[in-house]
Amino acid sequence: MNNTQLPQDYVDKVVEIALAEDVGKGDITSESIIPEAMHGKAYLLIKEKGIIAGTRVVERIFQQVDPTLKIEIKIEDGTPVKKNDIVMLISGNVRSILKAERVALNFIQRMSGIATTTSKYVAKVKGLNVDIADTRKTTPVLRLIEKYSVHMGGGRNHRMDLGEAVLIKDNHFAAMRALGMKYKEIVAKTKRCAPAGIKIEAETTNLIEVADAVEVGVDIIMLDNMNLEDMKSAVKMIAGRAEVEASGGINLKTVRAVAETGVDFISVGALTHSYKSLDISLEIEPQTFQMI
Repeated sequence: MNNTQLPQDYVDKVVEIALAEDVGKGDITSESIIPEAMHGKAYLLIKEKGIIAGTRVVERIFQQVDPTLKIEIKIEDGTPVKKNDIVMLISGNVRSILKAERVALNFIQRMSGIATTTSKYVAKVKGLNVDIADTRKTTPVLRLIEKYSVHMGGGRNHRMDLGEAVLIKDNHFAAMRALGMKYKEIVAKTKRCAPAGIKIEAETTNLIEVADAVEVGVDIIMLDNMNLEDMKSAVKMIAGRAEVEASGGINLKTVRAVAETGVDFISVGALTHSYKSLDISLEIEPQTFQMI
């Protein structure tokens, strides 16, 4: 995936599922009281400071509900926003606008929440040569949308799926150790058997494993739940022969200290599983309503 774009067919499929879930049986409230011929305008209003993400997804939501709706995006994804900023203008059939409202807000609030959370981590490591990365701890079916939101917040995407790169983790080691293999043997076997041209990353939990991973010659070495002193020692030991990732329980209070150890990137699962949605509302403009 191009990090600056979401595949249109993927977005349309996700939007179709979301709309079927919410309005598959119709919007009986609006259909009961809003005249079918009523047209007017509405806008998406920012209620708190953050980073916007999801405008193109929201545009597709309104368009799927009613292709005649007119959408004007005022603020593009990845842009800092503040309270009372207007992100988008929507005009057309009022029933259609209200039908799309909740699904549209669900996406843009959550996507902007992820982008905003990511931006806070990025700000904490400002001035240091280190990236903030996501993980595969994403909402099923919504991974591309969530990883796109991380990128909009200034973060780096780790592998998208199990087929993108090799990452030997604790359970892989446990399974192979049950067969009598040692750490270095497992990493070496993986390097021999992995498809050509695929990057290989190995998780390490101590400096002995770091030395073994360096000797085998992997592309990325993950320092998993290591203390700061061991991280510093590991970075010196690796000495640029592999990219270094720090992972495990890192939060906004600790990320700066981890970055200062010299690692190349820091993976944070919280970006996509513990974010706070950005407060955004849809506001209608009654003075614009007319019967058409």
